Amino acid sequence: MLRNNAQAHLLRRSTLALALAAGLGITGGAYAQATTGAIAGSVQPGSATTVQVSGTNGLTREVPVDAQGRYNISNLPLGTYTVSTKNNGAVVDSRKNVSIKVGGSTDVSFVAAAASASEAQSLESVTVSANTLPPIDTSQVDSRTVVTSETLARLPLGRNAEAIALLAPGAVPGSSTLGNGRFRTVSFGGSGASENAYYINGYNTTDPYKALGGVGLPYGAIDQQEVYTGGYSAKYGRSDGGVISQVGKRGTNEWHFGAQVLWEPRFAASSLGTEYYGTRGLPPGYGYQDESKVGTPYRDYKDNTKWTTTYSAYVGGPLIKDKLFFFVAAEAEKSEGDSTSSVEANPVATNHYTYNLPKYYAKLDWNINDSNILELTGIHSTDEQRGVYTGYDYDTRSHTGLTGADANTSKITSKFAIAKYTSYITDDLTLSATYAKGWTDDYLNNPTPNIDSQPYINFPENQNPAITGGTPITNLNPSNQTQDPRAGSRTHGLRIDLDWQVGDHHLAGGIDNMHYRGIDEGIATSGPGYYWQYGHSANPDTPISGALGAGAPGGDGYYVSQRIFSSVTNMSLDQRAQYLEDRWQVTDKVLVSIGIRNDGFKNFNDKNKPYVNNQAQWAPRIGATWDVFGDSSLKIYGNLGRYYLALPNNVAVRGASPSTLTYEYFNYTGIDQYGRPTGLTSLSANGPASPDGEYGQAVDAQAVAARDLKSQYQDEAIFGFDKQLGSAWVTGAKVTVRKLRTAIDDVCDTAKIGDKMTREGLDPDSVNIPGCVIFNPGSTNTFSLANLDGSGRTEVKMNQEDWGFSQKAKRAYYALDLYLDHPYDGKWQGRIDYTFSRSYGNTEGQTKSDIGQTDISKTQDWDSAELMRSANGLLSNDRTHQLKAYGAYSLTDEWMVSGNLRLASGSPKECLGYEDALADSDPIGYGSSYHNCNGKPSPPGVKRNPWFKQLDLAVTYRPAIFDGKAAFGLQVFNVSNERKPLNSFSTYESDTPMTVLNNYDLGQFYQAPRYARLTATYDF
Repeated sequence: MLRNNAQAHLLRRSTLALALAAGLGITGGAYAQATTGAIAGSVQPGSATTVQVSGTNGLTREVPVDAQGRYNISNLPLGTYTVSTKNNGAVVDSRKNVSIKVGGSTDVSFVAAAASASEAQSLESVTVSANTLPPIDTSQVDSRTVVTSETLARLPLGRNAEAIALLAPGAVPGSSTLGNGRFRTVSFGGSGASENAYYINGYNTTDPYKALGGVGLPYGAIDQQEVYTGGYSAKYGRSDGGVISQVGKRGTNEWHFGAQVLWEPRFAASSLGTEYYGTRGLPPGYGYQDESKVGTPYRDYKDNTKWTTTYSAYVGGPLIKDKLFFFVAAEAEKSEGDSTSSVEANPVATNHYTYNLPKYYAKLDWNINDSNILELTGIHSTDEQRGVYTGYDYDTRSHTGLTGADANTSKITSKFAIAKYTSYITDDLTLSATYAKGWTDDYLNNPTPNIDSQPYINFPENQNPAITGGTPITNLNPSNQTQDPRAGSRTHGLRIDLDWQVGDHHLAGGIDNMHYRGIDEGIATSGPGYYWQYGHSANPDTPISGALGAGAPGGDGYYVSQRIFSSVTNMSLDQRAQYLEDRWQVTDKVLVSIGIRNDGFKNFNDKNKPYVNNQAQWAPRIGATWDVFGDSSLKIYGNLGRYYLALPNNVAVRGASPSTLTYEYFNYTGIDQYGRPTGLTSLSANGPASPDGEYGQAVDAQAVAARDLKSQYQDEAIFGFDKQLGSAWVTGAKVTVRKLRTAIDDVCDTAKIGDKMTREGLDPDSVNIPGCVIFNPGSTNTFSLANLDGSGRTEVKMNQEDWGFSQKAKRAYYALDLYLDHPYDGKWQGRIDYTFSRSYGNTEGQTKSDIGQTDISKTQDWDSAELMRSANGLLSNDRTHQLKAYGAYSLTDEWMVSGNLRLASGSPKECLGYEDALADSDPIGYGSSYHNCNGKPSPPGVKRNPWFKQLDLAVTYRPAIFDGKAAFGLQVFNVSNERKPLNSFSTYESDTPMTVLNNYDLGQFYQAPRYARLTATYDF
């Protein structure tokens, strides 16, 4: 669908397959999106009858030792444990301070031959000795990165889930154009930024409307964050990108409290300077929209700095020792700063903004008894942005005082209530259930006085200077967007898992259901319900748009268009899944995981009518690990899997529900004091026209999507190894291949349906053909159209050739990841990752980052065959080379230094223009949206943005006088003050062909210049 110009885990049960002693090759179950971990190992046969674990969380579990001396204890809440062997009730030996990792298996063995190497093989365990071998968890068949709270405390990182996720190999930042910088997103393995899933304590906290980002915990409340990049269990689905799963801290038998203050001062922040329009020459016949701008300032960033203050605190402990615990954390982050708009913006002003991001987290844990646990979690997160404008004069580079206008106030408030029950029915049988609800309010409005009577004025710099005297005329309306004040979402979900150990088989089965409801979501045009967009043609005798019936402006080429957009609606979505899985310890060294998942997705429109109903979507998963030498020193692993992706609620907006998008073009003879054109003469032969036929009409739910529509799904293969190097290092490599098998988008050239009917002897005038329909690009789809005489419906099959497409939907990703890791040993840690990858094809996925389009699965790609000519190339999230490194070193007991380095190839560039080499350069009325520049094909990725380079450093001081409880730190981000563009403007021409936009190829969003953070922390 044409981009509107007004829009510039789940509960994861960690189970252990039958474990073998360290000398025999211990393996254990590990799944993605977990909230628990496992402890496994072996004892000298005959030396003990049971093994007991006792946690600081009050939990005690005791399991028998088998005839070979093996034991496993799975589904343990995260925490610190004492592991003891017992012989007929008497303690024989113990290991203390054993920490476990989410989704992993910690090896705690008591075999004499292995004792020197494996007292407690856990990366963060305080009992790890200098000669302890780095652990390789041979129970894992997936690809994931687990970051603990200890690592977070050491490294200089942004204080959000996405910054942590970027530590994972191959992860890249999502384009800042998505949501115009409002959302933080990440791309994993070449997938679109909306194709990920977020979880907190086992519940899905992904943005319920567009799936762009999700809610995270207060930074200090994160116990561990699991970043999952492929190969996950059949227990989990609805993501073909990656998973960000956070597990929050919990209370223990010891009281703990602490507080932290962080300050990012303005005096320590750098700025970008000034960005200038390009001076490149243009081919014959082409002209800039405004020749006078060439080489002049486009945007002044020199005073654009920000300062941030964050206060956080926590407290946790026992309400009833060994029985009832609580943990509460709060974080209040406030940022203030200045942001001067470009010379093209309206208003041309400096926004003095304030961001407030408070977060609250509370957890209650009740050990009903040693066999039953109840966990309750509450989360409250707010993202509020507001600001006021002062005018900015680009001629004098000075501020001109308050304009009387305010920036949009946006406020996203998310609340979650999560309940999880775990029952250890027997030593081999565990039942868990999670039920949760979520509430999201999405507010966007503008508090400027009398805004309802003032239409937004877009591109006022294109007003006719003969009328304005060269000074653009505007009003106080600073935004063309608003939302219904009731906009928001409601969610609820139920998950039930049953895990059963039967000999060498760990069997699992369960259900995973979610429901989403969107309330008055979408965008409306601010002010009186329309806005004015001024334009200027370098070729005044060329029609503005033949497809829209807009003629040539004539004269000096000045014209204006009235634009109306509205997409506010309701919708809902049901997701249901069932799964079965068997993790089979085939031999002492080989573990095989075989699973099958059945996903069902059902989307409803504003009338509660289903328009997509995908059921019986079977996703097989198979993985295997080989503990080559039986001592966990070399693991070879691989997996194959299929992953289905649901359509989020946003698809109903402009897809399955009424919407309006119309343009009408005019000449004008005057402009009034509010920037409104006067003396109008219409250039649109048929009045207001809509490129996609959006006139607010009711939508036929049965016709809007193909009746045999398939969900987007992707196949994935991973093969790799992990190897110990000496006594302190681990290295490894893996190859990942991903192939998108089916995509979903919309096609708006629906006159082709009428053409097909005519060829088959049917009358296209006898049915109601929608302006756009949702389909699988490249596949044969069946559409059910209502007969206009009320006699029933007519079905029409459309294949790739019927639409005129020459290729199917294509997205392919392959990568080679190499790493070298030195786990923290009490003195230092370090890791380096290198990824070589390629992401290429003709569809990014559900979004279109190059123009910032967030109409999920309704992008302008595939709207017609013309738009897909020369569309095959490097995709927006491609980064050929990536190098990541981080580490920390204790200089003394009081001083530590740490750092984080990221180097990456720049993002691919696009050039979208008119088809100027053809007789009709805009055959479908989409303007400058074709893969064509200067009359020549322009596939994406021929050129790239500059390399991304960033080094962050930190120093931490823990004075001995405070017994290590107090810490003072300095973190410097982007030490070398790199200021490279993250992406560039990709639209080449203006509203009229061969009129080149002055800002084409300029940087649109940049990496943050150097800034510093001062911290003071106290933990008791």
